[in-house]
Amino acid sequence: MFKQLNLPTYSFRTRQQDSKVQIFDDIRKRFLVLTPEEWVRQNFIRYLVEEKNFPASLMAIETGLKLNKNQFRADLLVYSKAGKPLMIVEFKAPEVKITQKAFDQIARYNLTFMVPYLIVSNGMNHYCCQVDFEARNYRFFKDIPAYSDLL
Repeated sequence: MFKQLNLPTYSFRTRQQDSKVQIFDDIRKRFLVLTPEEWVRQNFIRYLVEEKNFPASLMAIETGLKLNKNQFRADLLVYSKAGKPLMIVEFKAPEVKITQKAFDQIARYNLTFMVPYLIVSNGMNHYCCQVDFEARNYRFFKDIPAYSDLL
């Protein structure tokens, strides 16, 4: 079906609808058209929940934000147990190379949310960093931290 990602293999509920394959999104509780980017999103969310113990109930997909009178959507916003935004995750299709442009995009989104953690993934390569707002720089992690390590 879709490319094997650099993530554990998970099984998903899929169906055929109007000649398009759809995948069930456990967070939004509905079927969505299965695009390459959606494939990455669904696998990466499952990875965060099952391997890194992120609470699915503290995740919001495609959260709207406004920057300079323009509307944008954060692919995934993860909240702390206190309900404060904790992490933004930006997804790209597997064939999309992760460049500085993707980091610029997520950094712009973070002007609104001011979260301490950012992830960019195309399913093959995953980059996670902690934002130091005072020093105005980033510290990259070798691996994606567990949810409990972010709190």
